[in-house]
Amino acid sequence: MLLVAASALLGHLLTEQQMPQQLAAWISSLTNNKYAVLAILNPAILSVFWVSNTLKIAIPLAMLAACQTLTMLTGGIDLSAGTAATIAAYVTATATPLIGAPGAIGIAMCCALAIGAVNGIGVAFARVHPLIMTLGTGLIATGCLLVYQRSVISTGTIYPEVLVWLGTGRTFGLPNGLVLFVPFAALILWAQRRTGFGRLLYAVGSNEAAARLSGVRVWQVHLALYSLSGVIAGLSGLLYLGMVKTASLSLALPLDLPSVAAAVIGGTSIFGGRGGYGGTILGALILTVLTTMLTLMQIPEGGRRILFGLIILLVTALYIRLTDRS
Repeated sequence: MLLVAASALLGHLLTEQQMPQQLAAWISSLTNNKYAVLAILNPAILSVFWVSNTLKIAIPLAMLAACQTLTMLTGGIDLSAGTAATIAAYVTATATPLIGAPGAIGIAMCCALAIGAVNGIGVAFARVHPLIMTLGTGLIATGCLLVYQRSVISTGTIYPEVLVWLGTGRTFGLPNGLVLFVPFAALILWAQRRTGFGRLLYAVGSNEAAARLSGVRVWQVHLALYSLSGVIAGLSGLLYLGMVKTASLSLALPLDLPSVAAAVIGGTSIFGGRGGYGGTILGALILTVLTTMLTLMQIPEGGRRILFGLIILLVTALYIRLTDRS
């Protein structure tokens, strides 16, 4: 009954995001089939512990996918989100031994905000395409991280206890990360539909020229949006750091492609103006379950990346085809 209800909810949310009904039904069917395959591979896989562990893994991905959802609503994308998350995590782990956890987290979030602000300035004022701007910013930020890494190579790493509690702890069988994620998701879901800023995202994504002619200061929307995306990426990186307890120069980079895939699977159009975070959350859960299934099937990382790329292409192609028909 729980699986049937989840599938029905998925179809309902995706339909609410103005997706064609056929696509919503197709994705709901895919969810059912995945759970069935998992149950065949391991009948105990739907245990409470497995569900809790799946949620724990899905939370950082769902948070990072919020960056893609919000930017894609305006017809953009944020390919520097994984880099911003990685930098926030690495700076926190390496700066904590020197200045303590509060100061390290503050500096890390400022770094993530700076990356987002640079993206916003490039998109808003230089009119650089978001894909090119965020890709370039991500590469520059990665270079800066390498320079920083050489200066702190001997300081060691400490993982703040609050992040470890959020990333690995459980309360009543549920991951502690929900303490951060539930208010975060509720705020995003409320803001995208109930606030002026959220409505501006849809307006700019539907027709930027018309929005500009109607008096919308599009440059302000882009600047605020990409700055916000940087902050969200930073939060995702901190939570991911607490979960894996490893400071790596490529910590969150593997989440870049899945974060885009989660938004696309969840019904957010890469062309802007359609979609929402509710579908993205379910998309992140679907990808997490899929990753678990591929792990059970002993599919290597390369095969997973190929599959994620194919998912993005197929869902996008199907979306375009069904939209044209309707």
